[in-house]
Amino acid sequence: MKKQAIGYCPICNNRLTVKTLRCEKCDTEISGEFVLSPFDYLSKENLDFALVFIKCEGNIKAIEKSLNISYPSVKKNIDELKKALGFEETEHKITREEVARRLKAGEITIEEAEDLLGGL
Repeated sequence: MKKQAIGYCPICNNRLTVKTLRCEKCDTEISGEFVLSPFDYLSKENLDFALVFIKCEGNIKAIEKSLNISYPSVKKNIDELKKALGFEETEHKITREEVARRLKAGEITIEEAEDLLGGL
């Protein structure tokens, strides 16, 4: 049974590299130092969220429904995923006007709007 590669050392938590690649068909082996993709370094939770995000084509309402989580939770997960993938964290402060617009458009519920406004 094949196992999924891990991205971090279980002893010191340092990023791992791949040293050998092998073709299953002809048994050719290539040795060197190969890096994993940024997705290989994601936690299981971040990878699962990324897959749902892609499946839902970034539609926040669909993500909320698929994962049974609130709008603020989706945004939190997106921010965590961006950070884990090495994207520069952008400081985006939501405004009362943006909350009102999202509420009017049906993108968020009253409860979610209250949660968002509670942080202002």
